[in-house]
Amino acid sequence: MAIAEPSFTFGIEEEYLLVDRDSRDLVAESRPGMMEACVDRLGGSVAPEFLRSQIEVATPVCGSPAEARDHIARLRGELGEIAAGYGCAPIAASTHPFGDWLDQKPTEGERYIQIDEDLQLVARRLLTCGMHVHVGIEDPEMRIDLMNQAVYFLPHLLALSTSSPFWGGAETGLMSYRLAVIDELPRAGLPERFQTLSDYERTVNIMTGAGLIEDATKLWWDIRPSARFPTLEMRVTDVCTYADDGLAIAALFRCLCRMLWRLRRDNQRWRIYSRTLVNENRWRAQRYGFDRGLVDFGRGEVVPYADLLEEVLVLIEEDAEHFGCTGEVAHARKILARGTGAHRQRAAWRAALEAGESGEDALRQVVDLLIEETLSAP
Repeated sequence: MAIAEPSFTFGIEEEYLLVDRDSRDLVAESRPGMMEACVDRLGGSVAPEFLRSQIEVATPVCGSPAEARDHIARLRGELGEIAAGYGCAPIAASTHPFGDWLDQKPTEGERYIQIDEDLQLVARRLLTCGMHVHVGIEDPEMRIDLMNQAVYFLPHLLALSTSSPFWGGAETGLMSYRLAVIDELPRAGLPERFQTLSDYERTVNIMTGAGLIEDATKLWWDIRPSARFPTLEMRVTDVCTYADDGLAIAALFRCLCRMLWRLRRDNQRWRIYSRTLVNENRWRAQRYGFDRGLVDFGRGEVVPYADLLEEVLVLIEEDAEHFGCTGEVAHARKILARGTGAHRQRAAWRAALEAGESGEDALRQVVDLLIEETLSAP
């Protein structure tokens, strides 16, 4: 019996930080009327986040990379125009170069009050932004199976996205400090391997029945079956400062999902490795980005990231052609050539220091770079 092919439609959610145009610091207090103006213009594509200095946008369901690009360009552009009218700007970076989490205030609303009460200081440190990619996989059983296999590739995607090298004015030495903050959450990190959909549902039902969580939206794993949509949701990546970088990663994840489905269709599957091994690659991507390679578990050695990327591009070649996104996935090579947002932030900061700028002014220049890149056309 033939296995029905999922729709593999996709959508992208991006979270941004809001900064004051003059001070370049985070906007700790909501600008009166700004969110209402955003909703009036962007409708359900925009929403507040846990902290008042954050805002989220989401594309509708997309069938092509061109469609997704148009939506992201429109959302970033219009949000930038609205924010400018209130003296601020969005930045697509997973942490702010010098913003202090102690100065941030939660957004008003029952859900956010509940999160604050439940997680306490862990929630108040969540001054981070990410990019989530949903891929339409209608069969719930298949979502679980493909999630188990896709875990292997999460460090590869994270390495291409890094945009959080600073925290509280300090250069952290990590390319994605965001994950260090996210990992403080309960139910974060890599999901465990579930043998079946029933296994997953049993776990969720125990947690909800015991009153530990209200629903599966409180499972903050790096990848999860969405509790709201018939999708597999990838959540490990930083938000990319350049929109085209995020589109490339979304295209890669979509193609990887279809590649894994093709294996299932042909009675094959990707090898499942232990969480311990995958977590080592996750750490390497968090610490070094793609600069020092990842471990090829089959070879048992660290391999240059560029080599691993070429292997992935060969694996998904058929799928990229199927979706018409060969250009988008090939853009990953450009990310390697020019660096991620984290690379460019660190370079701008060091250049400013070498030019004699103070530490504070050097970090403000990093914010200026982030504003410019966030609002540049994809």
